[in-house]
Amino acid sequence: MSGKEKKAALEEKLQLLRSVTKSNAANKTSILVDASKYIKELKDKVEEAAAAASWSQADTDSSSAFGSGSAMPATVSVSSVELDSNSCSSRRGFRINVSTERSRPGLLVSVLEALEDLGLDVLDADVSCADDTAFRFQALGGSGQQGKQQQHQGGSVDEQMVQQAVLQAISKCMDDDNE
Repeated sequence: MSGKEKKAALEEKLQLLRSVTKSNAANKTSILVDASKYIKELKDKVEEAAAAASWSQADTDSSSAFGSGSAMPATVSVSSVELDSNSCSSRRGFRINVSTERSRPGLLVSVLEALEDLGLDVLDADVSCADDTAFRFQALGGSGQQGKQQQHQGGSVDEQMVQQAVLQAISKCMDDDNE
């Protein structure tokens, strides 16, 4: 294969990559950066879907997570995200998705308190809830002062810890409501 053929093949592959990732970049480096971001977004979506599917399966398999006989199907997915991609030291946070079939009074407060107890600040949130209708909570959380202190003391918060704390808050809220 000649140099011109190799260059043409590379250009063709870059154009294909550019079109798949919906990149408007013109140079090779920018196309690759856009592709890298696109792959990261896809990876995050796959992780969220896998977490949602595993929790849906867990909810189907066991109704004891929300008290005896009071099954409340809930899905909680948490994925790690980069908050500051422009700074030299990247800051990590979490994308948190919570969904239940029915809302309860105090459910939103319980979830927010669980995040606060972990030292996470809610940076952005979208909430939909009302009595006896579906509860949806999507948030972006990052380490607040308490979280920074916890990291300096050697303990860092991960996706599983966030997920468990939110599930416990939901469970507690459901148990309190049933009493």
